[in-house]
Amino acid sequence: MKVTSTIILFLTVLISFYSCGKDNDESDKTENKKARWIENAFESLENNDYPNVKAISWWHENFDNSKLKINSSTESLNAYKKCISSSTFITNANINNTKLIEPVSGIYHSAFPDFGGTEDIVTAEKIEDFEALANKEIVWAYFSNNWYDNIQFPSTEVNTINAEGKIPFIRMMPRTNFDEGGPDPNYTMQKIIDGEFDAELTQWAIDAANTNIPLLIEFGTEVNGNWFPWNGQYNGAGETEEYGAPDMPDGPERFRDAYRHIIDICDTNGADNITWFFHINAYSEPDTDWNDIENYYPGDDYIDWLGVSVYGPQERNEDYQEFSEIMNDVYPVLINLSDKPIAILEFAITEI
Repeated sequence: MKVTSTIILFLTVLISFYSCGKDNDESDKTENKKARWIENAFESLENNDYPNVKAISWWHENFDNSKLKINSSTESLNAYKKCISSSTFITNANINNTKLIEPVSGIYHSAFPDFGGTEDIVTAEKIEDFEALANKEIVWAYFSNNWYDNIQFPSTEVNTINAEGKIPFIRMMPRTNFDEGGPDPNYTMQKIIDGEFDAELTQWAIDAANTNIPLLIEFGTEVNGNWFPWNGQYNGAGETEEYGAPDMPDGPERFRDAYRHIIDICDTNGADNITWFFHINAYSEPDTDWNDIENYYPGDDYIDWLGVSVYGPQERNEDYQEFSEIMNDVYPVLINLSDKPIAILEFAITEI
């Protein structure tokens, strides 16, 4: 009986030591909510609460003093390093015919590793700095391909990431500037559908194909959020009679068809080395029926992975929600949309 009790005690201590959760000797300290949020995120993922989630990507930046970096405090960095050290979070990509497929087991670990406020200042140093902080490698490096005055394939950025042994993940961002909350003066979804940018997009596709490396690409990040100009609000909103099917809201339907048009151009020009992602925010804004994510989805024939942004408070005065609370809301929506693997393409929280 004493031997059994000793073994049980030993195992309890061992589990406590290796757990991603809070250390026992911290109970008398002021709780760091960011560290707690990180621990909750990784614990829920390790517990397989969301079995279709096959990849995660931390949004590592402090732009506008957002304090989203994993090292925004000692407590937050220690929580991230401890949790990500688990063998559940893997760093080797499973590639099949130049496409990223879900891992045989585990969850890919990736990041936006602080490529600047414009999200496109890609350097090897930033990748290496993030990996050194996390004490773990990443599978992909996530960055924005801002269209600005022209649409051009980001060859330099792709080559930099590839030289680091990571997969380039390109966010195609049809915007001429960083103004939020309104339509873009140039890149409307209807213009894309009408072929006004086909010459540039064709060259983009040819350049992508010529890399001869696996590329991960999304068009129209967080499409259900009206902070971006490709959201349906600025492309027809809930109207149904100006474009397409009479039972579909025009704004989302235009985005869907614009995305399909881009993928068709890439396919036609031999860019079969692309894995396509469909990226939503956990919560829609505006919160209205026409803005539901299924209205934007290009379909399983076009999309390889679903993606979602899951943020805790990004400013101190925002309501606090645990990672698991947010995922409990959005995960059923995603699995109802498709059985494709899910990537948490952005997750982070500020210091509170």
